[in-house]
Amino acid sequence: MTVIRPGETCWRTARAGRTAFLIDTEAYFTALFDAFHKARRSIFILGWGFDPRTRLFPDGYDGPDDPDEVGRILVELACARPELDVRLLIWKSALPISASQDFFPHKARKFFEKTPVKFRLDSAVPFGACHHQKIVVVDDRLAFCGGGDIGVDRWDTAAHLDDDQRRIMPKQECHAPRHEVMAMVDGEAARVLAEHCRERWRRATDEVLPPPPDAGGDPWPDHVPPHILDAEVAIARTEPAWKGRPMVSEIQKLTLAAIASAKSCIYLENQYFTSPLITEAVAARLAEPNGPEVVLISTGKAPSWFDQLTMDRARGAMIWRLRAADIFGRFRAFYPTTPGGETIIVHSKVSVFDDRLARVGSANLNNRSGGFDTEIELTVRCDDRRSRLTIAAFRDRLIGHFMAVTGDAVKKARTDFGGLVGAIDALNREGRLAPIEPPKMSAFGEFVSAYHIGDPSDTADSWRLGRRRERLYREARLIAEEAARAR
Repeated sequence: MTVIRPGETCWRTARAGRTAFLIDTEAYFTALFDAFHKARRSIFILGWGFDPRTRLFPDGYDGPDDPDEVGRILVELACARPELDVRLLIWKSALPISASQDFFPHKARKFFEKTPVKFRLDSAVPFGACHHQKIVVVDDRLAFCGGGDIGVDRWDTAAHLDDDQRRIMPKQECHAPRHEVMAMVDGEAARVLAEHCRERWRRATDEVLPPPPDAGGDPWPDHVPPHILDAEVAIARTEPAWKGRPMVSEIQKLTLAAIASAKSCIYLENQYFTSPLITEAVAARLAEPNGPEVVLISTGKAPSWFDQLTMDRARGAMIWRLRAADIFGRFRAFYPTTPGGETIIVHSKVSVFDDRLARVGSANLNNRSGGFDTEIELTVRCDDRRSRLTIAAFRDRLIGHFMAVTGDAVKKARTDFGGLVGAIDALNREGRLAPIEPPKMSAFGEFVSAYHIGDPSDTADSWRLGRRRERLYREARLIAEEAARAR
């Protein structure tokens, strides 16, 4: 059975004439700058967070009138081109989260007042949930989708240098090194993402937006070569059950199907890893004598105290489970560091299955992303040899850049040492990829982990901890039992 099933494991499929993967925010922001300036009719930004002070080309000094601030760029474009419709729909974040962002995006409303830019905050989610989708669409012809927000603490290069002064923020502080990945598509796939943005706008504002007039042109950035041509792209979503709308859990279903179908290698790169369902699905594959290798890349320790309390502790339990299942030695869990040993924040949400499926989106490997928050993701499926080599090269480059080696070096090491795990063990001589060790837990920590505090799976268990635990582990047992029968 095919993994991509519209109406079940994805919303829709669409062709993309060109697909590119943008590794780290320097590449993403540079591509955004070019695409914005090529826009003729519309720019639509959908985000979890947004800060108009974000600099697209930081230089180590942050002044009061930096011309590369994204808010200034959008306003200048909208003023210079009256025919250009610029809209931003950003999650109306809860006060504690907003406070951690210097009260942006709420302050962005004032920034865009009395300008042609239409800025709205979206609160159309259940209490405790968030809009976590990150999309930018230009002229319905080009779309970006992935894990990256447009914020002052996001920019970094693929080198993840120590003490890089270009990671400067408005208060003259430098933020931690950070890893992000975005996908860029055009053609029908971009138009489908534009439809999704307009539907989100309708739900948030009751305003129905028509597609922008077609003005021709090609907003694809000239400096970005496409990695894959004429690919089938699946668009999958998560939406909570709310106000009569049913829960949409396409992303979680696609994740479980992709894990079950993998033959040789599962590569997971994600901010969080706390889902018992996904853990049990991976554990079942590790228990197979000829199952796939599994490599997980995540952050060593979450940057916020709340995530350290909740997500890090739950992840520790998941890693213990996978290590127990790894009787054939095919599982590795790492966190990346800079040359000087500083932890790199892994905020990307990427998964690659064998060399056939590459997935880039906003969804974490936690419970919330399965049915409580809104998420969106692109999956590129490839069957021809050339495109499969490209997907493998994408994965190898991701792994390699953490160890300061090329993707070609990873490819050679995979051949020499029998797979991705062997390649990492051989190339990781400087220890830039460090093993994730589950934290020691107190009785309270064990309670937080067992009941997945702060990580509901849907609206039905968002305030019912006992129901959450019972449901998650019942579904996880079903996955384990089904895998045992299959063996």
